Amino acid sequence: MGKSVVVVGTQWGDEGKGKVVDWLTNDVSAVVRFQGGHNAGHTLVIDGEKTVLHLIPSGILHEGVDCFIGNGVVLEPHGLLSEIQALEKKGVDVRSRLRISHACPIIMPFHQRLDLVREKKLGDRKIGTTGRGIGPAYEDKVARRGLRIEDLFDEVEFSKKLKEVTDYHNFQLEHYYGAEPLDFEDILTATMSVFDDLRPMVSDLIPLLHAKRMVGDNLLFEGAQGAMLDIDLGTYPYVTSSNTTSGGTAVGSGFGPLYLDYVMGITKAYATRVGSGPFPTELSDGYGKLLAERGNEFGSTTGRPRRCGWFDAVAMRQSVLVNSISGICLTKLDVFDGLDVVKICINYSGGVKFEGGNVVDLEKVEPEYLEMAGWGEATAGVREFSKLPIEAQDYVNKLEEIIGVPVDVISTGPDRSQMIVRKDPFD
Repeated sequence: MGKSVVVVGTQWGDEGKGKVVDWLTNDVSAVVRFQGGHNAGHTLVIDGEKTVLHLIPSGILHEGVDCFIGNGVVLEPHGLLSEIQALEKKGVDVRSRLRISHACPIIMPFHQRLDLVREKKLGDRKIGTTGRGIGPAYEDKVARRGLRIEDLFDEVEFSKKLKEVTDYHNFQLEHYYGAEPLDFEDILTATMSVFDDLRPMVSDLIPLLHAKRMVGDNLLFEGAQGAMLDIDLGTYPYVTSSNTTSGGTAVGSGFGPLYLDYVMGITKAYATRVGSGPFPTELSDGYGKLLAERGNEFGSTTGRPRRCGWFDAVAMRQSVLVNSISGICLTKLDVFDGLDVVKICINYSGGVKFEGGNVVDLEKVEPEYLEMAGWGEATAGVREFSKLPIEAQDYVNKLEEIIGVPVDVISTGPDRSQMIVRKDPFD
């Protein structure tokens, strides 16, 4: 029998999921993206060549692997087509292997404009979105006025629906935000023109996925962002607009939870966050700057600098629980090379924790740290755990002890070959 593995970020996103998904794709028939939009960015480095993907699953760089965009993803058609064309220029066969759920909600131009003007109006209280219309598109979905890919097959009916929702959002733009309205005809023409390219790739993914399961194929489900940005379980309201935790897999793809065999949590050796919101272990000293520089901590979608801090084991224990994590893939351990000390946040002062149902104001807590010795030797590119510096081994072992799940894989560099595999999720 085949196995179905879910890959999710366990922190605030940007943990290095793209590389890990790319590595795991060696063993699968299909890779499925199940939530988020083109606010996500997965950076892959293969044989020294860098590729950034926003909507298309990372498995597209493997010949013969099918890639599915599930119904839980909000789709910006122009962005998707641009991504397809960029890959095709590199010689990647995309159209024969990419399938898009007919039930994907569409991100429209008024969603993007609303996203931008809302952030501007919030001022200092802004969420820190990418401004790409993700949140407003999910709002329309939940309000049951959203437009879906399947609507585009009937241009007459789509035109009627589009007119109604364009008028609705233009009213907000003009009369509440004081912004310019958008032209309905321009939106209709642009959307229908791009759909001609996407039409052959639209499908009902549920029978395709379960057909693969029934014949014993391995499947991989790829999340975007991180668990602490989950709309329900994250640091609300400074969160994204979808369920980034492993539970989103089933509702975002139509693949029931009992069919899932292993949940891999991708975790940096330290912590980062983009945009606004609480970040208890954030460093404003030289260590924070050093982590940012060594880790190249700039958003692959926006280019925004990431805030950096020590590993937060309190938040991580919560992430383990809400995702039912089977094992961890620890990334960017090599960023610590040469540091004299490394720290792990093991508690928040005043007894305030995530666990136990306590109300938490993360803006006010003080982290309590376990301090460990750093290491002078390089870990970059190491492929065996026993060949890591003993202090680096101690750090990994201590993380396992504190968070309660094994570190099954360690990434020691950006290339797909730079991995220490202690347990393969597909074995």
